[in-house]
Amino acid sequence: MTDPIIKVENLYKLFGQKSKQVMAQVHGGKSKDEILADTQHTLGLRDINFEIYPGEIFVIMGLSGSGKSTLIRHFNRLIDPTEGRISVAGQDVMALDEKSLRIFRQKKMSMVFQRFGLLPHFTVIENVAFGLRTQGVAKEERLQQAKQWLEDVGLSGYESQYPAQLSGGQQQRVGLARALCTNADILLMDEAFSALDPLIRSEMQDQLIELQEKLHKTIVFITHDLDEALRIGDRIAILRDGELVQVGRPEEILLRPADDYVEKFVRDVNRARALTVETVMQPPISRISAGTIGDALAQMKMSKLEYAFFVQNGDFQGAVLRDKLESVVPEKASEPLTEEYLYSDNSISPDNLLEDIIPETLDTEYPLPVVDQNGILAGELRRSDLAEVLSGQSMDAAGP
Repeated sequence: MTDPIIKVENLYKLFGQKSKQVMAQVHGGKSKDEILADTQHTLGLRDINFEIYPGEIFVIMGLSGSGKSTLIRHFNRLIDPTEGRISVAGQDVMALDEKSLRIFRQKKMSMVFQRFGLLPHFTVIENVAFGLRTQGVAKEERLQQAKQWLEDVGLSGYESQYPAQLSGGQQQRVGLARALCTNADILLMDEAFSALDPLIRSEMQDQLIELQEKLHKTIVFITHDLDEALRIGDRIAILRDGELVQVGRPEEILLRPADDYVEKFVRDVNRARALTVETVMQPPISRISAGTIGDALAQMKMSKLEYAFFVQNGDFQGAVLRDKLESVVPEKASEPLTEEYLYSDNSISPDNLLEDIIPETLDTEYPLPVVDQNGILAGELRRSDLAEVLSGQSMDAAGP
């Protein structure tokens, strides 16, 4: 298994002048409100533990005051923990001296801010190249790289503009290009899209997903919006009052909420737009591989199947109906099972959103074959399983 690029262990943050002394109350189990009332200290984070792996988009989400922005600022030591350890690529961030920390921030991590953070007196291309400038990269080289990143985020031709001349969405694209231009391994995005209008925000999410397919960066993304988290996150961590409630893939968060808090969070999510076929499909039980019509019918009778998926040499060929085969047997029992006897050769992809395949499930009483990009039968989607998931039942309630 790949080693984590970021590892957070037993992380605590207590804000106040006597945090070391007050930590005894934290470890004693007092709540955030009790500690504030008794000591005037604010508990930001309590015993946070998780790992982030190279190339994933790891989303940290929660409501205002949950500690998500406090947490992300520990990664590059804009905030130091009261207790705990953070390692990046095996390096203890807390052990870095001032010079090493400066280099670490310049080369290991880049950050995209909610309010863009652009330098108003610099042109667009100068803003994008700013990180390389601080690294001492020659002007011609840094401007060339900056121009390429502007093209990648769809802002080619805006090089000589100033931030004030751009829309909010364009400014955030500049901020994203600036963060990527340093070629840092890790990208930190703190509520990066929350200041944008809904349509622009959706476009920026698409832009990030498109870039990630090409770049495979490690991205830590902060948001308070569950729909955004589900759309872009490979895994999601949910915080509540400085405590980690659940970490999991989007489908795990939706279908197996850890507690009532998470369940309330996901209750109103449009599951059809958030879940893919892969999260709901079952193993392909209705499967035959016979070469002749007679053999196919015998297999279906033995398994008491009215409907089956025909697979030949590992590849999905189509679906067959038992009554169709019975209508031509015994006269054609020895003939090969060709496509003229198939009920349908239509299939769906594991990557299809449930929203996109609902009409197809309504058009047939039989399970739909799920076929991957290599033509291999990966599973079957039953109408009953789809209905249970979309009705809001957890995966444990709906089945495996």
